[in-house]
Amino acid sequence: MARLFLPTGRRLIALVGLGLLALVYALYVRYRVIQQTPIGLACDAGAATLLCTMRAGVIALYQHWAFGTVAISAAALNLLRPSVILLGLGLGAAMLGIVLYNVGLSALAVALLILSLARPATATASS
Repeated sequence: MARLFLPTGRRLIALVGLGLLALVYALYVRYRVIQQTPIGLACDAGAATLLCTMRAGVIALYQHWAFGTVAISAAALNLLRPSVILLGLGLGAAMLGIVLYNVGLSALAVALLILSLARPATATASS
């Protein structure tokens, strides 16, 4: 029986840290920047702050389904050829997408990432 693709302990800790970091950042952006009325009014009035630039960037990425698209692309590639880097990219993008309104594609990406853990490891995959 072929060895399954499973990250080592250190890489698993790094992946969990990356996922939590993406989740905390997404929660901050959604609830402290995007959904705050005073910040939205100030940014719409023309305030040129880093917070307004970040808010505009996140809203533009959301409108073009960027979080979900990156998550599903990385998850599909990871399903075809398992890699810790693709797993991390897909996990981070999926966490951002789930919290920042790209739930459909991001949830499908999480399912594909879980499914990829049942795949046999390739000869070149360092896990």
